[in-house]
Amino acid sequence: MKNKSVPIPMADLVGQYHTIKKEIKKALDDVLESGRFIMGSQVIALEEALSAYSETRYAIGCNSGTDALQLALMALDIRPGDEVITTPFTFVATAEVIGILGAKPVFVDIDPVTYNIDPQKIEKSITRKTKAIIPVHLYGQPADMDPINEIAGKHGLPVIEDACQSIGARYRGRKVCSLGTMACLSFFPSKNLGAYGDGGMVLTSEQELEQKIRIIANHGQDKRYHHSMLGINSRLDTLQAAILLVRLKHLDDWSEARMDRAALYSVLMADMDVVTPVIAEKNTHVFHQYSIRVKRRDELQLYLQEAGIATAIHYPIPLHLQPAFRHYGRGEGSLPVAESVAKEVLSLPMYPELEEEKIHYIVGKIGDFFGL
Repeated sequence: MKNKSVPIPMADLVGQYHTIKKEIKKALDDVLESGRFIMGSQVIALEEALSAYSETRYAIGCNSGTDALQLALMALDIRPGDEVITTPFTFVATAEVIGILGAKPVFVDIDPVTYNIDPQKIEKSITRKTKAIIPVHLYGQPADMDPINEIAGKHGLPVIEDACQSIGARYRGRKVCSLGTMACLSFFPSKNLGAYGDGGMVLTSEQELEQKIRIIANHGQDKRYHHSMLGINSRLDTLQAAILLVRLKHLDDWSEARMDRAALYSVLMADMDVVTPVIAEKNTHVFHQYSIRVKRRDELQLYLQEAGIATAIHYPIPLHLQPAFRHYGRGEGSLPVAESVAKEVLSLPMYPELEEEKIHYIVGKIGDFFGL
């Protein structure tokens, strides 16, 4: 396949849109005709659909995945001086919201196989200031939640699942978002369930938390012009909810397609000097990203770029080494697994419409790079 003149993107949002174009246009037209652009009926319908899909009692739409994380922490009354345990190997938002609230993100190293937070390393980081644990289901694979929940229960700590990359994934037969005290989703356009703009959601089965999150997300307002607490403005708009309702109907099929493409990648690279993703026995992995580990990562990335193949690095600098987090006291060498993975990880194109021929081409170019 000669593909240099026809680049292979990391994701093909336009191509996917054309497969559901009529449904999307009808959904948008319904909202435009209603005039209910904030808190329209589609928002309520989406919350009900996603709480059922994710096996929780409640779902609260909000402005972004980042806001979802912040709302969850605010609902737990996280304050300056508190500590929240999380992973250093994730998108910045996970730890960013902790710092924004004046609390301290306490980074725990990751498992070298799944790249999720290592449960065996959590307990020694718990102090009297620890108020919550945020595991991230990275790339679409659930973190090892049973031991995390056991540790959290022992110390009386809530667990917030960062499920922004993993909607639909299962852990021991249970859906992510149903595994902790609360869970957070992102509907950023490139996510497995993406909107056509920003959007997010907090999910929980605890009624008291659900009510509190709704108040916080609407300026702390428990009834019109009555503000019982400080809040923020974070509502999921009706147009995005309408789009997401359409896309949710296709999510399981898209997830299956991602899993099929991931399996093909892994088979084709089985004999290469490449570490392909490992799916923990108890998990289903929905492959928001298909990320390999490879020596000479930067050279390979350039080589693939020249062949018309897009790649990405998720994530090149662990959070504890980012300038914004250095004052929390974790220097280079303190979290060696995350630091090692960050130097070698490379994400390849992954989307449901990715043709088998293109996967063969991508893997062929990786083989060429290694002289195979």
